[in-house]
Amino acid sequence: MPELPEVETVRRGLAPALVGKRIAKAKTKRADLRFPFPARFAARLKGRRVDSLERRAKYLLAHLDDGVVWVTHMGMTGRWSVIGAKMQPGDFYYSAPPDPTHTHVIVEMESGTRLEFNDPRRFGYMDLITQAELETHPWFKGLGPEPLGNQFHLPYLKHALAGKKTPIKAALLDQRVVAGLGNIYAVEALFRAGIAPTKEGGRISVVRLEKLYHAIRAVLEEAIEAGGSTLSDYAQVDGALGGFQHRFRVYDREGEACLTPDCGATVQRITQAGRSTFWCGRCQR
Repeated sequence: MPELPEVETVRRGLAPALVGKRIAKAKTKRADLRFPFPARFAARLKGRRVDSLERRAKYLLAHLDDGVVWVTHMGMTGRWSVIGAKMQPGDFYYSAPPDPTHTHVIVEMESGTRLEFNDPRRFGYMDLITQAELETHPWFKGLGPEPLGNQFHLPYLKHALAGKKTPIKAALLDQRVVAGLGNIYAVEALFRAGIAPTKEGGRISVVRLEKLYHAIRAVLEEAIEAGGSTLSDYAQVDGALGGFQHRFRVYDREGEACLTPDCGATVQRITQAGRSTFWCGRCQR
C-alpha cells in the first residue's frame, strides 16, 4: 500500500495539472471501487475549479471552489496518471497508465490535460465531503499530527507514548499517534534510531525518543526526495518508479548483513500484528 512518501509524491505530481484549473468533465466506468462513489459524483465534479491539493495522512484532498473536498485514497494498487494534451514549453509528456481495462475514473481538465485513476484490485476509494464536515468525518476524526508538520515534535511524541505498553512499532503505526506513517518507514526509522521494534513505547528514554523523532522525519523526507518506494504496483503520475527502495537499510533485507559498519549481525524478520518487521538485533535495543 502506498505510504506517506508515495502519496505526497503523487500529490506533487498532480498539483500542476489540478490546482487553479477547472474540471471540464469527469467519468466513472463503474459504480464503485472499495466503496460506492457518492451520488452524482461525476456531475458534481464537472465545472468545478480546484483551489488547492493537500495530503492528510495517506489521503489526497482536492479542495473545490464550491466548498466540497474531493477525497482519494489509493488503496493497495491505485494509481493516478496525468496525460498532457496541450503542452507548453518546459512541460513533460506523461506515459499512459498501464492496463487500461482497470482505469475506473477519468477526469478531463479545461486545460486539455486528462487524469486517469487505475486500480486493478479496487481497494482505493473516493468521496466528496464538505469542508465543514472534513475534520469530523470517520476517515479523519482522531488522526494524529502529520509527521512532517509543526504539531509533531519531541514533547508531543513523549506525551503520546507515555505509559504505552504496546511495542513501539505498533505505536508508530497507530494513526491516532502519528498520521500517515506506514510499515516501511517505521521499520527504517527505528533502525536509524537504534530502537528495537519490540520495545514498549512507554519505556523509551527521552534521549532515544529524540533520535527516533529525527529519524522519522529524515526517512520520510529522503523517501519523498527519491519519489517514494516501488515494491510492486506504485508509480509516480508520469509512470516513473520510486527510488527509495534502493536505500533500504533493513526493510526487505532478511538474512542479509547489517549495513552498520563492524556490526557483523544479519537482518532479522519478525511478524507484528500481521506485518513484517525487519531489524538488527545487535544495533537495535
